[in-house]
Amino acid sequence: MTGVDPQVSTLETAAVETTAAEPTGADTAAKDEAAARLADAVDWRSATLVGRRLAPAPPKMTAYTERLVYAELAQAAVTAEGPVREVTGLITTGEIPPARVVDRPEWIEAAALSMRNMIPNPPEADTTAEKADDGSEPGRMSALFGSISSSLEQAGGVVAGVPTGAMLAYLSSAILGQYDPFTGPDGTLLLVAPNVVQVERALRVRPSDFRLWVCLHEVTHRVQFTAAPWLRDYMRESVESLVEPVDVPIGQLVERLTAAIRADRAGADNPDGDGMGGMVGILRATRDPEQRQAIDNMLALGTLLEGHADHVMDAVGPQVVPTVGDIRAAFDNRRRVHRSPLQRLVRAILGLDVKMSQYLRGKVFVDAVVEQVGMERFNTVWTDATTLPRLTEIEKPQLWVDRVLG
Repeated sequence: MTGVDPQVSTLETAAVETTAAEPTGADTAAKDEAAARLADAVDWRSATLVGRRLAPAPPKMTAYTERLVYAELAQAAVTAEGPVREVTGLITTGEIPPARVVDRPEWIEAAALSMRNMIPNPPEADTTAEKADDGSEPGRMSALFGSISSSLEQAGGVVAGVPTGAMLAYLSSAILGQYDPFTGPDGTLLLVAPNVVQVERALRVRPSDFRLWVCLHEVTHRVQFTAAPWLRDYMRESVESLVEPVDVPIGQLVERLTAAIRADRAGADNPDGDGMGGMVGILRATRDPEQRQAIDNMLALGTLLEGHADHVMDAVGPQVVPTVGDIRAAFDNRRRVHRSPLQRLVRAILGLDVKMSQYLRGKVFVDAVVEQVGMERFNTVWTDATTLPRLTEIEKPQLWVDRVLG
């Protein structure tokens, strides 16, 4: 992902500089040390234990219903693969890795492991109480949590693990499914059974259709990373730049934070025009230009991934999900529900409103491009970092079409 034209992306700049002068051993050692400090900034065992204890109780289900939900979700993840491959045209062959259906505490364990795995070259250490061996990538939250965790390093890993665990507990009731590209040879697809049941009951939609609809979205993420495996390293490199400490005079830092908070309160765009406020805007204000570019890279990629998945889950159509129209209408109404000031604050801190914006803005981008040039030409977006949309192009899809497709 690249920045606002005519700037050159941070990753492209780094690649050019590397050809001119390879990093020294001291540079590499410093970066590895920084990554190790970031990995240890949170005691992940403590975070997992706190998260498990604070996780909300699941909706009530009989033992029969619970077994049925787990079985249907596992099968739906397999069923969804065919339609996703057909609609996207990204991959047509290969085995279908099984999904892992989990409850809320299991998701917390997997998310903690995933967050740690996303940090470049983390040192070996236990990550959860049960030493889980696979997990879920909670959207773009891993990068944000990693950056926040680095600022908590002075407080000690255990202390930092408490708020991290609390945040995971809150998220554990909000996540329907996750694809983690960093855990396991094929990544790990997680489906959070109690959350799927809770939402389908609230929306009053047909359970079997809703479960397949959710799987269409999550399976699309797996197909994206299977077709474009370079995305894993690209994401790691973006996170790696956030590892580096920032040396900003306190006066300048206060000015940046004040401006970011005022802009967010006024509902204004941030200075680079990415339209992201809240915690993201404040986080960007504390970073240097290279790190702000890395955050923008993650935001743009996240918007593409989520928007593409939302496009696919609707493009599959009623021949696969008979009530897809009803589900989409009910789901969109749920997204627009009024929230209390406290709820809005918590969602802003955790980045949930940013993720919601990614769904909406990303789908508009993908819908527009596919309608104009078709899915086959749209798939050029998965070629390499230079073909990913910039934040400005997501708002104006024609700019991406002109730059990439000519």
